[in-house]
Formats: sequence, structure tokens, C-alpha cells
Amino acid sequence: MKELSSKELQQLSEHGISKEQLFRQLEIFSNGIQSVQLERPATLLNGILSFTVQQEKERIATFENALKTVRVTKFVPASGAATRMFKSLFTFTETYKPYRETISEYSARSGDASILELFENQSALPFYDELQDIDTEAGSSESDSFFERVKAMLDPEKMDFASYPKGLLPFHKYKDHVATAFEEHLKEGIMYARSGDKVDIHFTISSQHLEKFRTAFKEVGARLSKTDKVDFDISYSYQRSSTDTVAVSLDNEPFKNNDGSLLLRPGGHGALIENLDELDSDIIFIKNIDNVVVPGLADEVAKYKMILAGHLLSVQEKIFEYAKLIDDGELNGDQMQEIKTFLEEELNVRFLDKYYGFSIAEQIEILKDKINRPIRICGMVKNEGEPGGGPFWIKDQYQHVSLQIIESAQVNKNHPEQMKIFNKSTHFNPVDIVCGVRDYKGEKFKLVNYVDPNMGFITEKTKDGRELKALELPGLWNGAMAFWNTIFVEVPLETFNPVKTVNDLLRPSHQVD
Repeated sequence: MKELSSKELQQLSEHGISKEQLFRQLEIFSNGIQSVQLERPATLLNGILSFTVQQEKERIATFENALKTVRVTKFVPASGAATRMFKSLFTFTETYKPYRETISEYSARSGDASILELFENQSALPFYDELQDIDTEAGSSESDSFFERVKAMLDPEKMDFASYPKGLLPFHKYKDHVATAFEEHLKEGIMYARSGDKVDIHFTISSQHLEKFRTAFKEVGARLSKTDKVDFDISYSYQRSSTDTVAVSLDNEPFKNNDGSLLLRPGGHGALIENLDELDSDIIFIKNIDNVVVPGLADEVAKYKMILAGHLLSVQEKIFEYAKLIDDGELNGDQMQEIKTFLEEELNVRFLDKYYGFSIAEQIEILKDKINRPIRICGMVKNEGEPGGGPFWIKDQYQHVSLQIIESAQVNKNHPEQMKIFNKSTHFNPVDIVCGVRDYKGEKFKLVNYVDPNMGFITEKTKDGRELKALELPGLWNGAMAFWNTIFVEVPLETFNPVKTVNDLLRPSHQVD
């Protein structure tokens, strides 16, 4: 590319992006990102654990006992607006023919069955009472009245739901109030992120939504604090502008806005590894903002969170013991083999065949490197058609085999064998993760040092009618945690209840009895 202008250098500086970072990103566009090499799906007893009832009880007890001494934080990515939830409704308001067709006729004509489902079950929406208050013309048919109400849902001068942060949308209707996803996360946090009378929850949000979240917390937090006798430690952070990435034309030249400036875009949820890195906790639960449940399912959700955390603590105890043993020196052959077996059988670590060809000192350094890493325990649910990446064994360019969460965008769709492996996946990732981020000395790992920069995404977008290529950083639970120690555990499908579209709010898991 041409030398950067002073205006472009100033723009980069204001974002906290160095010239070297920009050039590295441009190099990625030019070279492309290599698809991952799938070895096989992770399955039960081959990468995914399943516990007996007794083992579950033991892990819950381990976690509950540890709450006296460890600091727990719940980390909730909540940056996005709810725009995509209402995508089909925007199309509906643009293409429906009022006074000339019914919703059934529209659904048949457009092939969009979701609109008919919403029309027939609209009374199950948590904001149905508010919809009924929308004025419609006297004598309007039910179909046309529904059309007017949908328009009001999207109208910036009325309900304006599509521009709301998803966390502050009405999700669940109780007898005396309507709860947002934000409120449900606070209630859930009381159940498993509570140390004594303190509940610590961190939300990553867009800066323009901060006051809305603070306002919501004043009412909700006060009510829940009084009811459950807890104090909330709620904190917020934003995706840093320094993690933005440059966009390019289809010829890999920097894409320019109409005013001549560089187009810099948010780097995706992988950028949040920096936010996660700043939390001063021992155990961190990660769960997306839209994955919440009503009270009837909350106990089950909390139970499995505690099981995952208890398993982390149990494994971590052994990790710390071995890590200290290595640091103390003078390991004998039996101890080295014991540590290697633990890494393989408990932490899913794989060693290259040439491991035994190294000197004893080199083998010890390998063991030390592999055991001194952040650890994540990831819940996995049986694959029943829900969206989301899945658990796989993969091989990197250096022939290292590891367990990873892989998205479809990372797989070479033109490679039949790779797609065959991908489609054999038995489980998928609900983003149900518990993280251990300290070493045996109590010092925090620097999480940004465990990112694989080669696991990002290049996607095609448009802006101002022009095509472009965008770069997303390695996903938070994908490449951003590529070099963590990883354990997958099967959890029930009932613990996964995301709201990706407005129709998802109609599901039984989002209906309060």
C-alpha cells in the first residue's frame, strides 16, 4: 500500500492502533487465513466428560466449600444491539400489503413461517400488554392491527426495540413486572457467583448504553438486594478501539470511507480477551447476555455451573501440586511420567512423537509450559440443530493436536473430508465456560499471551453499496483461548436458552409459570 498520510496516522493514533498493527492486518488479508485442520469431533469419552450423580454432588460440594476463599466473577458479553433479533420483522414491515392480504397469506407468499408463528402466539410475548396499547385504526383487521404493532416495535419514535441493547429488552413477564435479560443475569449470579453476601458481575457493553444499564440497575439491583439480602458489585467495560481492525477492498487495499478516512471496524467478541484479562478474580464464569431462563429452570442452570466450577477446582488442585513440584526441581523419571500422564488424561494435552527424543531438561521445560496455562471448563450440549460452534480435536501447522471450539467459518467448506468431520459433531458450544486464570503462586496469567492470531476470520461485507473484506479477531472462546488447557463436559440442553430472534421469546423456557 502507499505510505500513510498524516490524517490516517492521526486516525490510527486516536484509536490506539500502531502502524505496525495495521500492516500486520493488511498482511493477513493478502495471505489469507488458513482453515483449521479438523482431526475428529470431540465426543463422549473422547474429549467430552460425563459425570455420575455422585461425581456431580462431589463437584458441587468442592465449589461451595471454595467460595469461602476464592473470588468469583460472572463475565457477560452484552455489547450488541438487538437489531438482528428483529431482522425478519423489518422485512415484514417493508413487504407486507396492508388491507390487501392476511398474515397467513403473507407467510405463504414470503415463505416466512416465523411471522405467522409470532402473529398466532403474540400474547406470549413479554411486552404484549404494551403492544395492545398501540393505537390502530378502527375497523382494522387482526392482520393489519398486528402490522401496525410490529411497526411500532421498530419505530425509533415509539418502542424502538431494534436499537436497544439486547440485555435491556423485555424477556420474561412476571405477575408484577417484566424482566430484562440483565435482571435475569443478576438473579442467576446470586445462585452461583455469590461469595458471602457479595455478587460480582461484569458486563461488557457499548459505551453509549452505559447510562441505560446504570438506570436499569438502580431499580432492579435495589429490589433484588432487598429480597435476597446481597450486595451487587456490578462493573462495566467497553470493547477497546485499539482492537478495531482495518477493512479492505476486494483487491486488499485499505477501504476508505466517503470522507477519505480508513474504515476501522470492531474486531468481534475476540477483542474481549483484553477485558477478561483485566478482571481480578480466581474463577470467572462466562455466559452470553441472551442465554437466560425463567425460575423453573434456574436451579438446573445453577447446578451445572457449580459442577463445572467444582471440576475446575478439583483439577486445578492437582495442577498446582505438579507445577510446584516442577519448580522445586529434581524431578525423577517416574514423576515426569506421572505429570505427562495427568496432562494427557485429565487436561487433554497431546505431545509430539519426538518428545522422548529431547533431553531430560527439555522434557521438563515442555511439561512446565504445558501445565502452567490458564484453564477453561466448557459445558457442551448434545447437537440438536441449535446454532453455534462445536468441540473438535484439531491439528495446527506445527502438527500439535489440541481440543478447540470451532465455528463453521473456520472450516474449509470446499474440502469434503473436513466437512464430513464437521458434520459428524455430536455436541455444540452453548458458551457455558468456567475459567481458572491464576497459577499455583496466585499470580494471574497474562491472557493475551495465549491467543492464536492465526484463528481469526475474514468475512465479506458491504458499506455505502461497495463490497469490502473485514477482519474479525480470533473469537473469545475460539482462537483467543487456543493455548489454554481445555476440558469439555456434557451439560443438559435445558441449560441453553438463547434468544437470537424475537420468536425465541415464545419458547416455554421463556414463559414464567
